[in-house]
Amino acid sequence: MRLKPDNDLTARAFARLDARLTPETERPLALALSGGGDSVALLRLATDWARGWGRRVLALTVDHRLNAESGGWTKFAGEAARAAGADWRGLSWDGDKPKTGLTAAARAARHELIADAAREAGARVVLFAHTADDIAEADLMRAQGSTLGRVREWSPSPAWPQGRGLMLLRPLLGERRGVLRDWLAGQGADWIEDPANADPRFGRSRARHILKERALAGAVPETPDVVRGGAGGRPTMDEQAMARVDRDIGARALAAALVCVGGGGTPPRGARLQALTARLKTGADFAATLCGARIEAAGDGVRVMREAGELGRRGAAPLVLAPGVEAVWDGRFAFRAERPGWSVVAARGRLSSLSDADRAEIGRLPAATRGAWPVLIRDAGLAPVLAGEGVERRALVAERLRLALDETTHEDDLISATR
Repeated sequence: MRLKPDNDLTARAFARLDARLTPETERPLALALSGGGDSVALLRLATDWARGWGRRVLALTVDHRLNAESGGWTKFAGEAARAAGADWRGLSWDGDKPKTGLTAAARAARHELIADAAREAGARVVLFAHTADDIAEADLMRAQGSTLGRVREWSPSPAWPQGRGLMLLRPLLGERRGVLRDWLAGQGADWIEDPANADPRFGRSRARHILKERALAGAVPETPDVVRGGAGGRPTMDEQAMARVDRDIGARALAAALVCVGGGGTPPRGARLQALTARLKTGADFAATLCGARIEAAGDGVRVMREAGELGRRGAAPLVLAPGVEAVWDGRFAFRAERPGWSVVAARGRLSSLSDADRAEIGRLPAATRGAWPVLIRDAGLAPVLAGEGVERRALVAERLRLALDETTHEDDLISATR
């Protein structure tokens, strides 16, 4: 039986979860749990919501191995998850750490680890505990030159290809951090305060300090609007891994088309994206590359395709397919082979070795992108082929683009796509 919310915070959180999630399903609901106040509040709210529907919650905690106390924090998070009635799994970011850009690298690693674990468990949605304060801090950081993206309530996992098919839900974006901690204190709950949150070496900490000083000076912070959409146009698919866009496409929609078609993990932002958007609006004919994608504008038609030259310069090694295991090639195609011996490579440099039928098939593509099409080789001794016996190829661009442009609004859409 569905639980009745017992206060305003619970009612607000339940309403946001109701709006996006499938109440009764065997798939678990994943949740990112750091052990901080925001994530502990989300843990308690989400498990209360899920308990009313008999649904499992899987809490995932990442130990970044950056602080001597992190092992204790991970232990605390596991105990908190189990006490709330959730399943729990600890993850760790092992290996060497970069000397520069550590914060961004840690964030990327966290998303990749959580995405892998969520997909392995069968989850389709991961809850994150971002708040209105996180939006305010990110807005201030962008005003100071940061390239942080905007946080949205419902958005695809930024980890690619690890997060393919996964959506992130942030049901606490409208809440203030202080409200959550007051609510936790009223329940007698504990949480962790990461000292990095007060370390001025980090941009997020500096932004938090500035906003706190403004509040002490009497400035009343506004509750930021929750960003839910605003794609500014809809690219359409052209073949399996190309897209067409209008001349007046908005910057966010164009960025989505470029990153999806280019197969990369980071969408373009800033001056280069704005310049490309403006150039399209002039109506001029041109060809350009950005984010691993090639844009060909001719008349009213604008095609976005994978840049074969960029793929060739990267010099990627062949992708060896293990039997029964899905593997992603160039961020655009997923392959699964029944038997060993198959590898995936780019067609660049191999077009003349294809059969007449395969050359005719690939010849339908624009010349500039033919070399970026995947071909299969077997035992490294036979001629390449577009399709191999017992090998399944699945294009990822269309589904990724659909999620990036908010064409799905509910977990039901994600679950039905996998059946």
